[in-house]
Amino acid sequence: MQRPPPQPSKRKPELSLRARALQLLARREHTRAELERKLVPYTEDPAEVQAVLDDFTARGWLSESRAVEQLVHARRGRFGVARIRQALMAKGVSNESMAPALENLKDTEVDTARAVWARKFKTAPGTAADRARQVRFLQSRGFSLDIAMRVVRGARGEDED
Repeated sequence: MQRPPPQPSKRKPELSLRARALQLLARREHTRAELERKLVPYTEDPAEVQAVLDDFTARGWLSESRAVEQLVHARRGRFGVARIRQALMAKGVSNESMAPALENLKDTEVDTARAVWARKFKTAPGTAADRARQVRFLQSRGFSLDIAMRVVRGARGEDED
């Protein structure tokens, strides 16, 4: 009696560290620290992760500046500078890398805050409690108190200066 041929395994083959890193980078840009954090659980040798990251950086596949640009571009219409800075720091971006991108955002922060406010609130605040709620909302989105107050005051028709 003959045995049937072995059935193919339904499990996917284990990916190499390099292939795993390429899959992650194919989805979106990552910072070096972020990619390192995601790859470390799949190897016993941290030097292997560093070698892959160095190779990807040398080839131009891994770029912190592109990751910063992507994150800033994705969030600049919804959040203020403080919230974007916090997100960049959480991804392990150095202060030197994020400074130029954040400086460019400061020029348009008031306009962004007005747009965010207008999407959320259709009318100017009627009471002090409404005004405080709207200011808190803008602050939670990463806008400074000064900018939040200017936007809410401007909505009420008061002086913005």
